[in-house]
Amino acid sequence: MLLIAVFGAHQCSPDVYEAARRVGEEIARAGAVLVCGGTTGVMEGVCRGAKEAGGLTVGILPGDSREQANPYVDIPIVTGMGDARNVIIARTCHAAIAISGGYGTLSEIAFALKFGRPVVGLGTWVASREGAAAPVVAANSPEDAVCRALEAARHTAGLTRA
Repeated sequence: MLLIAVFGAHQCSPDVYEAARRVGEEIARAGAVLVCGGTTGVMEGVCRGAKEAGGLTVGILPGDSREQANPYVDIPIVTGMGDARNVIIARTCHAAIAISGGYGTLSEIAFALKFGRPVVGLGTWVASREGAAAPVVAANSPEDAVCRALEAARHTAGLTRA
């Protein structure tokens, strides 16, 4: 079972929310499990899309209460760790999709890359270093982002296409 993380801000525009919802929908249709921060904004959008498509959602929550989870989280994991929970999200996934976002999203991207998890970006940070290829693969649409993340996740998990 592939675990796809989605990183993104807890506040977002309606357009970003809709893109996140479409990403969640595609993750669920592919039979992967969605892992995210479990609260509002991009995280709610992606969970909503996954639930609408019959998927399973896991929210790694920053606080001490399950009630922090958005209504589309199936499995709330309470950490009491604040932003430090970003490490857990990045370690848990086989691949990640970053949608828009601020510095919290940037930290998730950095942790995922540090742990060898592929990251696909949809309107998010561009990470680069002189003389090195950009480690975040840019996607053109929610569907493209999920397609790229699933392919990378299969590789990370040591799976081949069926």
